[in-house]
Amino acid sequence: MARSRIPASRLAVLCAGLFALGGCLSGPDGPRTVRQAPPQQAELPPTAVPGPAGQPGSIGAGSVKVALVLPLTGPGAQVGAAMRNAAELAYEEFHQPDLQILVKDDRGSPDGAREATQAAIAEGADLVLGPLFAANVQAAAMPARNAGKPVIAFSTDATVAARGVYLLSFLPQTEVDRIVDESVAGGKRSFAALIPESAYGNAVEAQFREAVARKGARLAGIERYAPGQPGPAVERLASVIGGPAPQADALFLPETAEGLPAVSAALMKAGFSPARVRPVGTAVWNEPRLFALPALQGGRFAAPDTAGFTAFAGRYQARYGTNPPRVASLAFDAVSLAAALARQYGSQRFAEPTLTTGAGFAGVDGTFRLRPEGLSERALAVYEIRNNAVTVVSPAPRALAKPGT
Repeated sequence: MARSRIPASRLAVLCAGLFALGGCLSGPDGPRTVRQAPPQQAELPPTAVPGPAGQPGSIGAGSVKVALVLPLTGPGAQVGAAMRNAAELAYEEFHQPDLQILVKDDRGSPDGAREATQAAIAEGADLVLGPLFAANVQAAAMPARNAGKPVIAFSTDATVAARGVYLLSFLPQTEVDRIVDESVAGGKRSFAALIPESAYGNAVEAQFREAVARKGARLAGIERYAPGQPGPAVERLASVIGGPAPQADALFLPETAEGLPAVSAALMKAGFSPARVRPVGTAVWNEPRLFALPALQGGRFAAPDTAGFTAFAGRYQARYGTNPPRVASLAFDAVSLAAALARQYGSQRFAEPTLTTGAGFAGVDGTFRLRPEGLSERALAVYEIRNNAVTVVSPAPRALAKPGT
């Protein structure tokens, strides 16, 4: 069935047999750069209801209660404030749905997240949106699970996902799958990799090995290196990726914007040619300061399509007078999803089959799907770096492939 298109400010549900409902870089657990978020507004707008002294209060006054657990004080408070703004914007753009968002401050700590979640559930919350940090997600999951309430969290740490605890964030595993799939479709059959010794490196290496094997491609070599010290690993891999007849035709470089300049320098010193071996990476590459690096010319990376976020950021800026951090769109999509499901599905609005529908949902950053085990999949674009700029070489698909394919 063709998906109907309606205003982008609202989340669409892509479910076969049902009409569509209204409608880069990573969360704080990942290595991506997050721009400074705006401070909390001094005055609450009409849609926000103040709570007891010192408490964040609520958004809306509908019959369906949803918790929004964010760091509004302590570590991450500026990002948390921006995400609360985004949630409020989603509520307003959905034309005040039958939703009451119980905003709770987790103080940037696991204890705070557990207490905030317990308080929201005691007040009648049927769904928990947030928290932001991995340890806080684990803490919030305990009282939510005991009460039988699902959690849609914003961490990028896949290890905290579980049945009933879904991650709406930008997961690097999806980016790895997309860039490997696109590379193989473009004729690349042999892969090498230079991977930093870090939690991020560990996560993407496992997914990279799996993706290469799933596509029937060859793994020519993998080398790990201490962060900031890629030279020895590059030398060990030189026979695979260097010379006039390299053994690999794609080189996976899952490094951050801070680490890529050193990697590029080491590769060029070793005689690496990106014209012979294509560099490929994840959305951590999506930083303009990297687009002039010699070793990345012609390189490709997977990341969300930017058009949706650009439009969202414009509306956010008009409403709050400042640009949102990249992760603010997650809070917008989470509230929009809750509002859409509450409007359409009655008592089954937050049931597992509803949240994990195979067709997925369309949000600010493109189509996404929550999987039963708690991870998410996203429709991503593939970008190519050329002459200090990037261009889309493979647009994000409008629909996700069937689960398991």
